[in-house]
Amino acid sequence: MNWLEISLTLDGELAESVADVLAPHAHQGVSIESTAIEANAEDEGRVVGPLRVRAYLPADDVTALETARQKIEQGLFYLNMIRPIPAPSYIPVSDADWAELWKANYKPIRIGERLLVIPSWLADPLTRNTEPPNIPILMDPGMAFGTGTHPTTQLCLALLEAHLKPNDTVLDFGCGSGILAIAAAKLGAKSALAVDIDDDSIRATKENAEINGVAATIETRLGSLSNLQPLAAVRASNFHLTVANIIAPVIIRLLGPEEGLAQTLAPNGILIVSGILAEQIGDVAAALNRAGLTVIDQRQIGDWVAMAARPLQ
Repeated sequence: MNWLEISLTLDGELAESVADVLAPHAHQGVSIESTAIEANAEDEGRVVGPLRVRAYLPADDVTALETARQKIEQGLFYLNMIRPIPAPSYIPVSDADWAELWKANYKPIRIGERLLVIPSWLADPLTRNTEPPNIPILMDPGMAFGTGTHPTTQLCLALLEAHLKPNDTVLDFGCGSGILAIAAAKLGAKSALAVDIDDDSIRATKENAEINGVAATIETRLGSLSNLQPLAAVRASNFHLTVANIIAPVIIRLLGPEEGLAQTLAPNGILIVSGILAEQIGDVAAALNRAGLTVIDQRQIGDWVAMAARPLQ
């Protein structure tokens, strides 16, 4: 069988949006790859350059291939209207080569002091072959979201590591791939509730929790704060730590009295929010204050910001 490789190289702010356009047409998922990683002698890495989004389309059926290309081009056109993106590159690939091509350039990515996001094929799934105090999180870059390469995810992971205490209870709202709930479990959380409005996200979270050996610690639930049943039970859980890696306008809405994101916290709990652009810091901080929270920590990568806040004393 023959394949058509489609790839775009762009910054981290656009990578996951482009991956979402490619995903419905891609065979075995979309990869989000680092084009530049600073690696140390222990073969750990830190993303320092733009990202390459790559997918493979079956090419033997010419009509189906052309239909897929047209739909992809249309989706990219609409994205380009929001923010300019480069034209995609198309390369024919033979059946013998395609399966390993997108794995070739991956290295573990270090986030914070202890967390290592590791492609699952680079780690023994039984022994989790890393040395303490490193904490491995096994994620396949074939997922189109939440693989640890986006700055908003990295900021959330760093804040989780800084503020989560052993035996904390955690709410991961808008869980995506489940990477934040998985990190919480591996950092010592007693339990984590992973919530999303998307069926694919719930499925991915369950699968990734199994791969990482923390399925018993993570509960998944489909829904939003406004329609999650029973909502009262979620609020009554009084989570020690709630994390929401979404976008600023949604965070502001969720902090309102109708949604009640702040009410998910225990009296001295911590809320971590990410997906905030630098120019949106003031608006999000004001919404946190209106909800009775005060910012205690703030991290930034490029234009992206994440905040940790706790209830006013």
